[in-house]
Amino acid sequence: MLRDDLACIWIGDLPTIIADLWLYWQGLHGYLVISGGQNDGSMEKMLRFETVRDYNAFNNNETLHPQVSVVDFSKAAPRQGSKMYFGFYTIFLKDVKCGDMVYGRHHYDYQEGTLVFLAPGQVAGVNSNGETYQPKGFGLVFHADFIHGTALGKHIQDYSFFSYQSSEALHLSERERRIVLESFSKIEYELEHAIDKHSKQLIVSNIELFLNYCVRFYDRQFITRDNAHKGILEKFETLLNGYYQSDKSQALGLPSVGYFAGELNLSPGYFGDLIRKETGKTAHEYIHSKVIDMAKERIFDHGKSVSQIAFELGFKYPQHFTRLFKQRVGMTPNEYRAAN
Repeated sequence: MLRDDLACIWIGDLPTIIADLWLYWQGLHGYLVISGGQNDGSMEKMLRFETVRDYNAFNNNETLHPQVSVVDFSKAAPRQGSKMYFGFYTIFLKDVKCGDMVYGRHHYDYQEGTLVFLAPGQVAGVNSNGETYQPKGFGLVFHADFIHGTALGKHIQDYSFFSYQSSEALHLSERERRIVLESFSKIEYELEHAIDKHSKQLIVSNIELFLNYCVRFYDRQFITRDNAHKGILEKFETLLNGYYQSDKSQALGLPSVGYFAGELNLSPGYFGDLIRKETGKTAHEYIHSKVIDMAKERIFDHGKSVSQIAFELGFKYPQHFTRLFKQRVGMTPNEYRAAN
């Protein structure tokens, strides 16, 4: 059964090569590493795991099911660090005690237990600085094919933390850590149980329950980590106002969630969830409401046509502006101008 023995892991959260190049252009290294010691090039090695079976074999774990596994890293042979590509969903339960983690130019304290979520196509690994180490900790891995046709498969995209950066990992309390370990144990129990007509449903249900607990834990983290999130909304407001004061809308078009997330050094998913927790609106809704507020002010300038105002606000086509305005206000821009 599972032990409360967690991993010291280097994580990179880059789903695509394009994202990697974008982060590099932004001046970030793009991968999460352990501080203390220089990178000697050992991380240049890339291991690819397309199947759960291959990953189990790499870690000396028995494959009880070809599409889902609870991995005990203590069974793996000692090894040196390398980057690893995963073709399936991966959740690492880890507790870094060998130093702070570095993402780009920023240090993050991960002394508490943390969960890091990776969607298919992302990269993770351990930076051992060329030294051999003994892996420890646990992971939950499952292939997308395993949940196809299930309720979980239909809304897996709703678990936005699979798109978070590693710097936005979930910090667990001791009680939350025990719940995670219990969830892993229940999934492991079903994997070890003789396969019957209930097996898949129970495994998928337990994975879904575990992910739902993680949603609750993240909600708690958004509330309790005030120091980390303090001022994000205010900074967002300042950036949004500055976007139009600097005429960036002319060059970049309508302001996007991705733009502001990048300016705040957050992933779009994490930024969007943070804004929703603070305002009750999605980041898109919040941006659109601000754009409409600006539009209302500019409509009173009778020297400008509705088309001119639309272009000033960053709309590529005036009819898109008219459609959004009517959705939000209940009348077209011209009707609003006439009524006021």
